[in-house]
Amino acid sequence: MSEDRSKTWRLATKLVRGGTMRSQFGETSEAIFMTSGFRYDNAEAAEARFKNEQPGFVYSRFSNPTVEMFEQRMALLEGAEAARGVASGMAAVNAALMCQLKAGDEVVSARAVFGSCRYIVEELLPRFGIKTQLVDGTDLSAWKAAINERTRAVFLESPANPTLEVIDIAAVAELAHTVGARVVVDNVFATPVLQKPFELGADIVVYSATKHIDGQGRSLGGVILASKAFIDQELTPYLRHTGPALSPFNAWLMLKGLETLDLRVARHVENATKVAEGLKDHPGIAKLMYPGLKTHPQYDLIQRQMRGPGNMIALEVKGGKTAAFKLLNGLKLVDISNNLGDSKSLITHPATTTHQRLPAEERATLGISDAMLRMSVGLEDPQDVIDDFRQALNGI
Repeated sequence: MSEDRSKTWRLATKLVRGGTMRSQFGETSEAIFMTSGFRYDNAEAAEARFKNEQPGFVYSRFSNPTVEMFEQRMALLEGAEAARGVASGMAAVNAALMCQLKAGDEVVSARAVFGSCRYIVEELLPRFGIKTQLVDGTDLSAWKAAINERTRAVFLESPANPTLEVIDIAAVAELAHTVGARVVVDNVFATPVLQKPFELGADIVVYSATKHIDGQGRSLGGVILASKAFIDQELTPYLRHTGPALSPFNAWLMLKGLETLDLRVARHVENATKVAEGLKDHPGIAKLMYPGLKTHPQYDLIQRQMRGPGNMIALEVKGGKTAAFKLLNGLKLVDISNNLGDSKSLITHPATTTHQRLPAEERATLGISDAMLRMSVGLEDPQDVIDDFRQALNGI
C-alpha cells in the first residue's frame, strides 16, 4: 500500500483499506496474528530490534501486526500522525494523561465527563502530586480563569457523557496553547466521522473503540492518536512498561467495524433524529436533550463544530427516579445497558450506574437528576423504538 496515495483517499476508502498489510498468503481480509512473541533469524537481529535499529515486531505487549493495522487505519481516518491501540477506552484516557504528567503539573478538566474519567482526574492524578481543577466546560471564562502557566494538559469530552453538553474545542485549545498545555479530547460520542478534534486544535484524541468503532457490542478496545513525537517519545514507553495491550483478535474486530463505520453512523444519526423528534413533545417527558434539535443550548456551536449530531439522547421523565425506573422496566425492545454505540438501542440510568459514585450534590450540579436517562439509538427501525417508548411511558 502506498502511504502517500492512502492519504488522498476519501473517507469510505480509508475505512475499508487503510493500514492493510498482507502476509505471503495474499489474504483479502486482514489476518489475525494471535501470537505473543516473534522469532529472529539470529542473535544480531534480536539485538538490533530491541535497539530499534531494525524494523520488526518484538512482543505483542509492545506491538503486533494486526494491532498495527488498526492503529494505521485509525491514524489515517483521524488525520493524525500516529496512533496506539490499547485494551479499553479507559486505558486510553489513563495512558494519554499519565504518560505526560509528573508531580507539580496541573490539569484542567471539564466537569461533565464519564464517571471513570472523573475518577482519574479527581482521585488518581492527585495521588501523584498532580493538581486538578474542574470547570464548567461550556463556560469559556471558567477555562480562562483555571488555565495558567503550570497547566500541562486540559481534558474534555464533547458531547459530554451523559448530559450531551458541547464544548467549543477550538476556543479551549486556543486558551490552552497560550501556556503550552496540550488538549486531550475524548471524541467517543461524536465518533471520528462526525467531529475532527485535530482540525479544531486538539493535540491528543482518545476513543473507546468498544463503542461505535466496534459497533456491535462484541469487544473492548481503545486508541490514542497524536503527533508521532508524542506517540514515540512519551506514550509508547509508558505503554510498553505498563502493558495495557490491545488483543490482536479485538483489533481485528475493530478493523471489521471500521469498514462500515460511516454507513452505521449515518443511520444512527438518521434514527436518533427521528426518535428525538418523535418523543420530544410526549407529555411524560419533562426534558429531552439531543444535539440535532434547535432546543439544544449549544445548537449553533454544534452546527459549526460537528458534521452531525450523533446517536445519543438524554431525557428526563416526569416523576423522578420512580418514573424513570418504571419506564426502564416497561421497555420491551430497548435494552437496559450502560454500553453505547451498539447496533441495538440501549438505555441507562446514569445516577445509579455510570455516575453513581458522584455525590448527589455534584450530580445535581452537572444536571444528572434521578429522572435522567441516557439512550444510545441503534439501527432498528426508529418507529419501533418510538412505539416502545410510548407504550412504556403510557404505562407509568
